[in-house]
Amino acid sequence: MTATISGWSAIVSPRYLGATVTLCLGVALLAFNGFLVSTALPTAVAELGGVALLSWATTVFLVFAIMGGAGAALLKERLGARMALIAAASVFLLGSLIAAIAGSMPELLVGRALQGLGEGIVAAICYALIPELFPSSLVPKVFGAESVVWALAAFGGPVLSGGLTETLSWRAAFAVNLPIGAIFIALVLLIVPRGIRSKAEGRLPIVRLLLIGAAIMAVSVGGLLDSPVLTGLCLALAAATLWSVIVRDRTAATPLFPTHAFRLDDVVGAGLWVILLMPLAQAGSAVFLVYALQNIFAFGPTLAGMVGAVMAITWSIVAILVAGVSDATRPRLIRIGPMLLVAGLGLLAVALAMGQLPLVILSQVLIGASYGASWAYTSQTIMEAARPGERDRASALLPTIQSAGYGIGAAVAGLIANSAGIAAASTPEALTGVLVMTFALCAGLSLPAVWAALAMTRR
Repeated sequence: MTATISGWSAIVSPRYLGATVTLCLGVALLAFNGFLVSTALPTAVAELGGVALLSWATTVFLVFAIMGGAGAALLKERLGARMALIAAASVFLLGSLIAAIAGSMPELLVGRALQGLGEGIVAAICYALIPELFPSSLVPKVFGAESVVWALAAFGGPVLSGGLTETLSWRAAFAVNLPIGAIFIALVLLIVPRGIRSKAEGRLPIVRLLLIGAAIMAVSVGGLLDSPVLTGLCLALAAATLWSVIVRDRTAATPLFPTHAFRLDDVVGAGLWVILLMPLAQAGSAVFLVYALQNIFAFGPTLAGMVGAVMAITWSIVAILVAGVSDATRPRLIRIGPMLLVAGLGLLAVALAMGQLPLVILSQVLIGASYGASWAYTSQTIMEAARPGERDRASALLPTIQSAGYGIGAAVAGLIANSAGIAAASTPEALTGVLVMTFALCAGLSLPAVWAALAMTRR
């Protein structure tokens, strides 16, 4: 009986297949959209003009996705899961349509903002639904299935986008979201329960959501600046703003975060630090690895992208392998994950310094294994440790905090690289020195994640 309840076949059995497909498709909207757009945008800019706004197409998506994710639990509570998902998916579809027919870059940015807002809510609610739709024994396997979605997106997204852009138009990379989004809405209507709507009359915390958006915008702007001083000021302003939001939220009538969020003496609070700090440290390799492979090892874009995708593939494989471990083993995996991340980022710096491609690949295996071993169980522990009535808030925050970590980490890595002189590095040797320093400091940034994981599993 245990094998039937907890085996891999259970999540694709008639009882759970619909829920598995629905939640994975909700995550796929975010995963594939990121990879699709990243390869289609340069062609869009060539047609529409406005090259100065190219980076903002990603920035506005990230900012609005984080704002939407932060408020997703409240929307789920007040509208019910089904209605909230349908409304958010509709906003995402509207954004995709506007982007597909855009006649200028400002119109494209409006579409990207709506895409980010809708998908931020969708992804957050899909996470919140995992413990509602599946028993605890299947939760790690659902996370394993979602990690496979990310790996498929890493490989298939650029290929699909390139094919659509070359054979049809860059607009097709946005338009392809329309039928996928429609299928998602149909599945939501069939699978997701209406949920109990809250009768709370408190106002939605618009000011706090706007402050969160402003802080992430400051981080994104800081990552685009050439001046390390101005970038540092942007990051300091963002940190102060986010901390003020967290402090205010603790006494608010309609809180966005669970009780004791980001307190190290609390399982949920420490777990949220892990979810934030691991992507923050790893963002440096996500931003600069492919660039290093192209400019130091003289790889073409495709081969460099394949090496970069080793991390996602390893994440998926390891997540599948550890999805059935015992409850007693899970705290060890939560602690091992950040430790592997420190080792992987440190090895990446060493590999570049030595000019050893095999070590670069091994570093990506270690980084992928760090997430594969720990991410699902870190997330599940946060969900299950949440106080009564706060599980939705804790669960919905997971993809939101993860996105914020990547955004902040990208800006921090940019600050390190700019301070080290990446703009003036005109030779492979000079670039190697800059990126060795960048990856070494990113390895140092991952050490607090180890501390947070230890604090999280100490109870």
